[in-house]
Amino acid sequence: MRETVRAVSASAALRITCGPEDLARARSFTRDTLGVRSLGHRCDDATLVMTEPAANAVIHAAPGRAGAPDVRLGFHPRPAHLLLTVSDPDDHPPVHTPGACSGLEEHGRGLYIVDALSEAGAWAPAAPAGKTVWARLSTHPPT
Repeated sequence: MRETVRAVSASAALRITCGPEDLARARSFTRDTLGVRSLGHRCDDATLVMTEPAANAVIHAAPGRAGAPDVRLGFHPRPAHLLLTVSDPDDHPPVHTPGACSGLEEHGRGLYIVDALSEAGAWAPAAPAGKTVWARLSTHPPT
């Protein structure tokens, strides 16, 4: 039984760069990580919640940075919830696009999707630079 508890409570992380193939890796990593932790029932929501800020980081935060900037994805399971994090090298806060929820806009709805699917979420500056966007999802199966 101890092995199961340790596997469920262990955090996981993935570094991606700015390539479109890296977003596919992020989706696969999310699904695989949740499956190993017996949280497959949260897979669809968690994949969206993780991919949206990751895509924002790849498109808006990481390009133009010196070297090969990376975006770091994190999974931090707790007994009642799963904390999903996306860290990038940009110091600017995420932007909620006004009017993006009208249904007619092609871009700008990602953070609204994250807000709708998660219990809570926010962003915080990261040391020495950059930021971390986080969202919390329940680990309980839907009723």
